[in-house]
Amino acid sequence: MSDPDLRIRGGRVITPAGELAADVLVTGGRITGLVDRAVPTPGAAREIDASGRLVLPGMIDVHVHTREPGFTHKEDIESTARQAAAGGVTTIFGMPNLDPPTSTDKALEDVLARYAASSIVDYNHNPAATLPDQVPLMAARGVRAFKVYMVVDTGRTYPHPAGTGMHDHGDLLRMMDAIAATGKRFIIHPHDQALMDYIEGAYWERGENTPQAYARAYAEREGVIWDTAIDVVLRLAEAARCPIHLAHMQTRRSIDAVRRAKARGVDVTCEVNHWALFLARWEDVERLGPYALSYWVPDDARAAVWEGLRDGTIDVCSSDHAPHTREEKDIGWTKMWSAHTGTPGIQYYYPLLLDAAARGELPVERVAQLVAEAPARHFGLAGRKGALLPRHDADIVIADPDATMEITEDGVLSKCGWTPYEGVTCRMRIERTLVRGTEVYAGGDVVGVPGHGRLA
Repeated sequence: MSDPDLRIRGGRVITPAGELAADVLVTGGRITGLVDRAVPTPGAAREIDASGRLVLPGMIDVHVHTREPGFTHKEDIESTARQAAAGGVTTIFGMPNLDPPTSTDKALEDVLARYAASSIVDYNHNPAATLPDQVPLMAARGVRAFKVYMVVDTGRTYPHPAGTGMHDHGDLLRMMDAIAATGKRFIIHPHDQALMDYIEGAYWERGENTPQAYARAYAEREGVIWDTAIDVVLRLAEAARCPIHLAHMQTRRSIDAVRRAKARGVDVTCEVNHWALFLARWEDVERLGPYALSYWVPDDARAAVWEGLRDGTIDVCSSDHAPHTREEKDIGWTKMWSAHTGTPGIQYYYPLLLDAAARGELPVERVAQLVAEAPARHFGLAGRKGALLPRHDADIVIADPDATMEITEDGVLSKCGWTPYEGVTCRMRIERTLVRGTEVYAGGDVVGVPGHGRLA
């Protein structure tokens, strides 16, 4: 074995087998050993002192809206990657609601070239599965998953533009058949559009267009629009034998439905986003209005989400990073159905989860599973990413468990310039992020270079 390029010394290393008191050796961008701290390593070109620190796997965020091309006034690939580096995210999967939407092989080729030129961290992209003949072509480019929205925007044309949506059941089954043939996973934003049309119509007839009305509408009748859509998707996936991944888990019935489907052997994974755990309480809706929405998650539903995280029903934490400008949000105070929904989250999701671990909400080992090990396993990266083990990419986060970090808008790296977490203090602080052994964040600064990222 050649001499290591890097030795990370003295840390508490979080591995799939649990915490180890070990040093991490890195050679050529990959982990080559986890060794006893007393073992000398002649020839190590560099050392990082991680004494008293947690050494964690980098986050693989499979749900990220980079907004490039088409909406770069909100965000772009480079600015997204800078936030990722600061937030301990070492691999991002972009989403297809762009202009043009990534629903064709040509559009995907363009987007992947943009990542290669601009991304500081590693990347992939989830193209829109709306044209069956394009699915095998896009799969051949190395994508790990496809995406579709079961929703049509009402009162606005974004964030779910034409070319990315599908809610006819026959079309969904046809697409699942096409994707199943590729072996890729199908990410679905569940939504029962017919029920939503009826529910929204009642609010509009009453002239209710506030953030509170919007929040209630989407949570109406204990989340019926989510539950019925997920029931349909699970049954179709079972019929097609298509691996699926459900976005935006937020109701008790939906989580129970996934739990039962897994017991039947359905290949289903699901995710929870930052806002469902740490935002979107009713007091957040009242205080932040459009800046808190995405969606309102009532307290009983939030408890079910945490339960699903702890018992393994929910597989993945992904950010659903969704930046919009203040102007696009401010209209929502009086015309919420005209506002662009979604919140920025990639810079702070991992720190918020580590803070939850510090507070005893989840073991830190479970956090590592949710942000790294499970995304790697379910999205075709197992054995290469997602774990601090030999022969894996050295995608590493070093965090100080004894330090605090206050989230302020002065520190926001998003082009949108705001965060719904202003004033929140996290009890752990990320100090360094490494992508394939190269530091991309250190000393409070992003030090990675655009173009460092590679297709994962």
